[in-house]
Amino acid sequence: MTDRAAIADALDEIALLLELAGENPFKSRAYSSGARILRSLDADPAELIRTRSLGQIKGIGPALAEKIAVLATTGNLPYLDALRTRIPAGLLDWLKVPGLGPKKARVIHVTLGIATLDELEAAAREGRLRDLGGFGGATEKKILEGIERVRAHAGRYLRPVILAEAGRLLARIAAAPGVVRAAIAGSVRRCVETSKDIDIVAASADAAAVMEAFASDPHVAEVTGRGPTKCSVRLVSGPAADLRVVPDVSFAAAMCYFTGSKAHNVALRGRAQRRGLTLNEYALTRTADGTAIPCEDEAAVYGALGLPFIPPELREDAGEIEAAEAGRLPKLLELSDLRGILHCHSTWSDGVATIQEMADAARALGMGYLGLCDHSRSAAYAGGMSIERVREQHAEIDRINRAYDGAFRVLKGIEVDILADGTLDYPDEVLASFDLVVASVHSRFNLTAEEQTARMIRATGSPYVDIVGHPSGRILLTRDAYPLDLDAVVAAAAERGVAVEVNAHPNRLDLDPVSLRRGLAKGLTTSIDPDAHRTDELPFVGYGVETARRGWASAADVLNARPLPELSAWLSARRARAMA
Repeated sequence: MTDRAAIADALDEIALLLELAGENPFKSRAYSSGARILRSLDADPAELIRTRSLGQIKGIGPALAEKIAVLATTGNLPYLDALRTRIPAGLLDWLKVPGLGPKKARVIHVTLGIATLDELEAAAREGRLRDLGGFGGATEKKILEGIERVRAHAGRYLRPVILAEAGRLLARIAAAPGVVRAAIAGSVRRCVETSKDIDIVAASADAAAVMEAFASDPHVAEVTGRGPTKCSVRLVSGPAADLRVVPDVSFAAAMCYFTGSKAHNVALRGRAQRRGLTLNEYALTRTADGTAIPCEDEAAVYGALGLPFIPPELREDAGEIEAAEAGRLPKLLELSDLRGILHCHSTWSDGVATIQEMADAARALGMGYLGLCDHSRSAAYAGGMSIERVREQHAEIDRINRAYDGAFRVLKGIEVDILADGTLDYPDEVLASFDLVVASVHSRFNLTAEEQTARMIRATGSPYVDIVGHPSGRILLTRDAYPLDLDAVVAAAAERGVAVEVNAHPNRLDLDPVSLRRGLAKGLTTSIDPDAHRTDELPFVGYGVETARRGWASAADVLNARPLPELSAWLSARRARAMA
């Protein structure tokens, strides 16, 4: 049966295609609303379909429930297939251009009769967009900049897409006859924020059989290359995938070779040569006589080179080999180190789950606390809270905490907007009422780098700011970071004892690993925050842990790796120092 995420994605696609087709906007909103409701349901959709009770849920009528049932049971929907034939595929590429939504895309398509990204670029360069309603010279310029960004990111995929496909392929390969062991390698294993392809290494004496299992996967759209030990495919969902099959004695060397970045591998091979050894994807051998050094796993390969095991996330030739040799590799943060979850939203602003539902879900993950940080009043588009609403929410949190009776704690937090001049969205007396304050930029991205930097540094000077949220403002594959001296902001935060989060939402992963590592060297504290708006987004902290590991972070560097008493003490001490 098709899972709920895939069904919700299909409903979102229908909503988008209906907008592009110029259908009634209420119809489009019904599908997008259905997708949102489906994602937030606690009940199993399969059970609701079986009992024919899905159509009784508010926001999902009988007609929509029927389509969901068809999608769930067959994996296809004729209605969606028909819509896809009506809308030129190129228009969906247009929607990847920042600021170009379905309504504007339809106006361009209908008026100019164009439908590809190349045609859109040509129309913008020739000045044919500026005379359309709602357009102008500035819009044309932004569209051209956006097209450049789309092309720069073409063929790259976010972690959820890549990991889902990689995990599914790995399971198929591992189950193939004759496979001794198999593992994911490449950028996916190094936990890079986005990846172009998936690399899998398998150990087997029968490479042909393993490659046939790989190439015949039903999600493979095209086999792009095939040799004696390597098979390359393109998946229906977009990513490319490579399988390499080696003898079991070569598995450890192959995993080293196909995991590390090019620079890391060059450095590792140079180290081997200086020791009279040769390292390639098949073996670590003695150069003098060509005999192989037996290596059961990667730790043995590194050990033979006089090094401790280097975690995959660090294999970028960024000083990890020197640190390993000197015994200075950090004990990297683990997901199990986290004691609570900070920076989450609820129905009090733009979340889709109640405070109670978010808290119960965090507790179910084994956490001891939840930092509830809804939006402040300036974020009207996101249901930002008035001062009166803040007081009402605090009363609600008090009621929930009394019911938990010490078994769990909801922290009274806020994601307060940093205004254009660096001041905050609430007066100090309101900010003082929160247990936790995350300060973020949500507007005026067009300031100069100097203005943006000064704005954020001023915000870190507030005694009430505990954490800087998504500091660069980037949206992966969609929006670049705004002009900013990020190192200066991170340094100011470190100096003032303000944490800077790793926003763990897979669309952000912001702070980036390089900036995080530089900040940690200056004494920065970070936090791993999912920025969750639904209960099923709370596990996004796992993506944040990956990013933090790439930034060389240990549990001691992470605010929410502390038990609640230690976190509370840190917050109190930080505020006391700032007030002093």
